[in-house]
Amino acid sequence: MSVQVILREPVDHLGRRGDIVKVANGYARNYLLPRRLALPVTEANRRQVDRERVVADARDAAQKESAEAYAGRLNQAVCVIARRVGETDTLYGSVTSADIAASLLEQSFEVDRRKIQLADPLKRLGEYRVAVKVHREVTAEVAVRVVKEGDEADDSASGGDGAPPDAEPSDPSAEQGSAP
Repeated sequence: MSVQVILREPVDHLGRRGDIVKVANGYARNYLLPRRLALPVTEANRRQVDRERVVADARDAAQKESAEAYAGRLNQAVCVIARRVGETDTLYGSVTSADIAASLLEQSFEVDRRKIQLADPLKRLGEYRVAVKVHREVTAEVAVRVVKEGDEADDSASGGDGAPPDAEPSDPSAEQGSAP
């Protein structure tokens, strides 16, 4: 048996604020109505939802604007996650959304791990683009680099020039810029 309700708030996979939707009786009675996400369809409730929509639309516009600004900063973030690997460069374990959230927190981006849209854990070395849902209408993409444990220390110790830190310098006179 189904019943019609008016949504007071947007509900994922169901509808937006003000929509009249048909849902199962138990879903309405046990989830939507107790959480005040919906109201039974009556003329008085329609007017009430219309009044609420005006205020909520202004609030949502401000939230979306701030979420877009946050997403712009988040798009610039790069997460470098080091993991132990075997002889064939296969990871021991994997990189999960919790690992990405922890890496973002170190960069002063507080993101709930459930907002990170990672279909499957990352199980290979490489660079990935991972979607982060900042707002229901705004999604950012974060670059995630999975590297060998120890490689991130090599990059910083060598100054980022790609040479191993223990490599001997080549001809010292060439480094000083002497011309023939």
